[in-house]
Amino acid sequence: MPLPNINPTTTNSWKKLQEHFNYIKDVHMKDLFAEDKNRANEFTIKWDDFYVDFSKNRITEDTFKYLLELAEDVKLKEAIESQFSGEIINITEGRAVLHTALRAPESYNVTVDGENVLPEIYKVKNKIKAFTSEVVNGERKGFTGKAFTDVVNIGIGGSDLGPAMVVDSLQYYKNHLTTHFVSNVDGDHVNEVIKKLDPETTLFVVVSKTFTTQETLSNANTIKAWFLKYASEADIAKHFVAVSTNIDSVKNFGIDPNNIFPMWDWVGGRFSLWSAVGLSISLAVGYDNYDSLLKGAHKMDTHFKNEDFENNIPVVLALISVWYNNFFNAESEAVIPYSQYLNQFATYLQQGIMESNGKSIDRNGNPIDYETGTLIWGEPGTNSQHAFFQLIHQGTKLIPADFIGFTKSLHGNQDHQDKLISNFLAQTEALLNGKTEAEVVAEGTREDIIPFKIFQGNKPTNTIFINKLSPESLGKLIAMYEHKIFVQGVIWNIFSYDQFGVELGKQLASKILKEFNNASVDNHDSSTSNLLSHYKKLK
Repeated sequence: MPLPNINPTTTNSWKKLQEHFNYIKDVHMKDLFAEDKNRANEFTIKWDDFYVDFSKNRITEDTFKYLLELAEDVKLKEAIESQFSGEIINITEGRAVLHTALRAPESYNVTVDGENVLPEIYKVKNKIKAFTSEVVNGERKGFTGKAFTDVVNIGIGGSDLGPAMVVDSLQYYKNHLTTHFVSNVDGDHVNEVIKKLDPETTLFVVVSKTFTTQETLSNANTIKAWFLKYASEADIAKHFVAVSTNIDSVKNFGIDPNNIFPMWDWVGGRFSLWSAVGLSISLAVGYDNYDSLLKGAHKMDTHFKNEDFENNIPVVLALISVWYNNFFNAESEAVIPYSQYLNQFATYLQQGIMESNGKSIDRNGNPIDYETGTLIWGEPGTNSQHAFFQLIHQGTKLIPADFIGFTKSLHGNQDHQDKLISNFLAQTEALLNGKTEAEVVAEGTREDIIPFKIFQGNKPTNTIFINKLSPESLGKLIAMYEHKIFVQGVIWNIFSYDQFGVELGKQLASKILKEFNNASVDNHDSSTSNLLSHYKKLK
């Protein structure tokens, strides 16, 4: 069955939440903790190696109850079942949404158009495994007989952000291959990468489902032209592979058909790192670690699909996010990982969350008169504490934040880890409690400075504590946010898996590009016309 089309604002639970909000909007979390000594235990989920404390939120037992009722009212359970069973839930594009199938065990049966897709998935996975082994072990060589030392992933959007984030996050587990990512059509980007490469020992992975993406094809052709300064057309087959569905265009580029890794239309770009798009991940960290990443994601899939909502991590995080977005009018959420390895994590989530749920038309085709989507931003702690935390602590905006930490460091420096985690814990406590005028006065603060040193507190946070950053735990973490996206989309009654808003700018860019060599410029607003003329004059 397709997703239910229920306007959340018409549900009884939404009305209860509106009334409840008027009661709770000025309540301080400090008082809630004082009144309920068991609050932290009641609002904590312990699952596998995850410890998720959501007690530092502006919620009570009643809030939580009404949010859970909202999940029931919008038929979330049925929606989850529809997704996992391969129903066509991406209605606007006529597709199933089955990135979860990519990390399912081979024994599973997931059907699309009546056919089990698992055999085909495992055929591709086995091809990735064999190819990775050949490259990593030096069995597959370049045109001069040398083993590969570098891998370049050429893609953009989901064909870049996912693999780039995972490779960066798992660099502790990397092998001897050096991995590079080329995405921006800015020629300075690709040329800076080329400067570091040896054409004899570099493998290029061109990632484009249609093999027509302007940025990807422009970069691929620039790299190909550079490569052919040192090698022949026949050598392209040894150094270039493709992840695509457009077999003819890939072959015309010069890539050996045996080196094409297929994709499926039931996998959206921003959820595609689990598919052959993850080839560069497998090459960077080895297939076994890549497989552990997938297995971790599957564990979270199982938790999400089967766990009761009150103990379901993605569901709870999504409900809390809706609470702030739609009732407190909080426009953004910060994601703060206390690990430098997760330096690109918030950037990755920006695409996943904002491209999915940045919609203003509901599933009935009607304009929406309530807020959808959230702005996502963040940087690793402790760096972020010395950057934007001032705004969260004392600014006028309410910014809920997810704090992600790991109890064990990978390199084992306990002194550094203790200092890192002390900051991790201290910041959520500071955001909770703030600092009162009496506390500021007690510090001996000069009277005229007192107002500036007061912290209101009552700033909400979720604390996600994980034992260790491993391929498996990273897989769980990524899947957790994927399912959070899905839950929010169901609640907001929007289609989370199309991205038509991405297309308009591309269409206009193609039109403008043709005008660069025309004598005249027309059919634009006056600002764009002036800017276009200015560029043509100076280029």
